[in-house]
Amino acid sequence: MGFSTEMNCYERLLARGLKLQDVPAPIGNFTHCTREGNLLFLSGQGPLDETGHLMTGKVGHNVTADEAYTHAQLVGLNLLSVLHVELGDLGRVRRIVKLLGMVNATPDFADHPRVINGCSDLFVDVFGDAGRHSRSAVGVGSLPGNITVEIEAIVAIRD
Repeated sequence: MGFSTEMNCYERLLARGLKLQDVPAPIGNFTHCTREGNLLFLSGQGPLDETGHLMTGKVGHNVTADEAYTHAQLVGLNLLSVLHVELGDLGRVRRIVKLLGMVNATPDFADHPRVINGCSDLFVDVFGDAGRHSRSAVGVGSLPGNITVEIEAIVAIRD
């Protein structure tokens, strides 16, 4: 679905059949979001679905790149949920600045950018040009709880 200026962020999510999730409490001594000036630094989120189930597995072994793309979209939805809780309105997002995407992958898996596109594509669909961002997509040997994807974000906001 392309970006429509007539729709707000929430309407664009609904048009994709998506809704914001409840944000679980952090597991440890950290916060999901830290504000410094007009920048928000979002802690890494995992692929938590609407039932509270985390997507797990090793991409390139028992999870396909297409499945992991969908998992990265779930992570993006969770990041949007954190933003909504922090800001009260996604309309306060000025732009997505940077993403760091980590893929729990086999050593020979080489399609990390394609996986993280699940989150990037969602942000562009929701925010239009303001959703385009700098990004790193890397493969890692493991992630907490054996989740497939973890993504953190830096977001510029309006006062």
